Amino acid sequence: MNLSPGNTTADPLPTPSEVSFWDAFLFWLKLGFISFGGPAGQIAIMHQELVERRRWISEKRFLHALNYCMLLPGPEAQQLATYIGWLMHRTWGGIVAGVLFVLPSLFILIVLSWVYIAYGDVGWVAGLFYGIKPAVTAIVVQAAHRIGSRALKNNVLWAIAAAAFVAIFAFNIPFPYIVIGAALVGYVGGRYAPDYFKSGGGHGQAQQDFGAALIDDHTPTPAHALFRWSHLTCVLLAGLLLWVVPMLLLWATLGWAHTFTQMAWFFTKAALLTFGGAYAVLPYVYQGAVGHYGWLTPTQMIDGLALGETTPGPLIMVVAFVGFVGAYVKAVFGPDLMFLAGAVAATIVTWFTFLPSFIFIFAGAPFIETTHNSLKFTAPLLAITAAVVGVILNLALFFGYHVLWPAGFDGKFEWPSALIALGAGIALFRYKVGVIKVVGACALIGLMVSLAGIR
Repeated sequence: MNLSPGNTTADPLPTPSEVSFWDAFLFWLKLGFISFGGPAGQIAIMHQELVERRRWISEKRFLHALNYCMLLPGPEAQQLATYIGWLMHRTWGGIVAGVLFVLPSLFILIVLSWVYIAYGDVGWVAGLFYGIKPAVTAIVVQAAHRIGSRALKNNVLWAIAAAAFVAIFAFNIPFPYIVIGAALVGYVGGRYAPDYFKSGGGHGQAQQDFGAALIDDHTPTPAHALFRWSHLTCVLLAGLLLWVVPMLLLWATLGWAHTFTQMAWFFTKAALLTFGGAYAVLPYVYQGAVGHYGWLTPTQMIDGLALGETTPGPLIMVVAFVGFVGAYVKAVFGPDLMFLAGAVAATIVTWFTFLPSFIFIFAGAPFIETTHNSLKFTAPLLAITAAVVGVILNLALFFGYHVLWPAGFDGKFEWPSALIALGAGIALFRYKVGVIKVVGACALIGLMVSLAGIR
C-alpha cells in the first residue's frame, strides 16, 4: 500500500504502535540538535515528524496544544515539545522532551558566546557579524510574514495585528497589556461574531488527513492527563520549591545586588511577564539587559540574536548569551575565571527562564485536554496570535534601525548592510532558502565587505 499524506481515497493507514519511553527519548534528543529556524521552523519540524511522518499525535490535537502554548509566556516550541512528551509519557516524558530541546543549544551557545566576546574585536570575526546582522533583520521580517500568513485570515484579525503594532510602536504599551486586550477581543468576538474567530479565520479550512494517529482526534484523554486538584497543588508546590531554593541560595551567599541574583530575578520576570514567544520577549530583554542593567550593548544584543538564529533550540536561548556576556565582562569571579563566570551565569539564566514553562505545562495541560472544541477558549488564542504578528513587525523595525543606522539617524546610513538585508530577504521570500544557509552566506559577504574596506 502506497499512500501519500492527505490521501483520503485509499484504505486508511493503521494506527501506529505504542511508542516506548526510550524511543521517545531518542527522538527528543535528535530534535534538540536539529531544531533550527526559530519558533516557526521548530514547530514545522515537530509537525512534520510527529503529525505527518510518525503519527504520534493528530493534527487537531497538535494544534490545540500549540494554541495553549501560544497563550503562555515563554518559548512556545519548547513548551509544545514538553506538552506532547507529557501527554505521551507522563511527567518524566515532558521533562525529557523539554530539557533535551534546550540542553544542546545551551552548551553550543556557551562556547560561541566565549568565542564572540573573547575574539569579537578580531577583524575577520567582526566582518562575519557585519554580514549576519542584516540577515537577522530579514529573518525577523520573514517570521512576521510566516505567522501572519497563517493567522490573519480575515479583516478583523488584520485589524488586531495592526492595532497591536500601533500600540507597541507608537505608544510603547507593554506587551502583556496587548495580550490581555487581544484575548478580550477574541473572547467577545467568539461569542458575537464566531465566524471571524474559528480556526482558519472562519473559512472552514479542512485539515489534511495523515492517517490514524496514536493520539487521535477522539482518543480518550490518558488517565495521567485528567485534571485533578491534588495534581495541580503538587505541581505548583514543586515549582515554587524549585524556584525559591536556588533564589534564596543566591541571595544568601552573594547578596541581592550581585549580578547572578539580579539575573535570576530579571529572567524570572521575563519568563512570567512576556507573552507571544521569543520574538515578543526580546524587546523586554533588551530593555532590561541593555537599558537598565547594562549587561551588554545594543550591538551585542543583535549579535546574540544572530548566534541564537544559527544554533538549534528555542530562540529565547539568547538569554544564555546575555548572561554569559554580562558576567564575563563584569569578571564576576575575577580576571582569571571569566569563562567560568560566563558559563555559570548562562546556566543560571537558563534555569530561571525555562522553569516556569515546565510548570505552566504540567499545571495547565490537564485542563487544556478538556477544551478541544471550545470556541470560547480558542477564539482568544487566535486573537493573541494575530496581535503577536504586529509585535514581531515592531521588533523587525527595531533591529533594522540599529543595523542600518548604528549611530542613529544623524549618523551614516550603512548601505552595504541594506544590500545584504535585501539579498537575504529575496533569498528567504522568493527562493525559500533555509535560514542557516542565508545566515552563512551573509556572514561570508560581510567578511568580504570588511576585508575590502567598503564598510
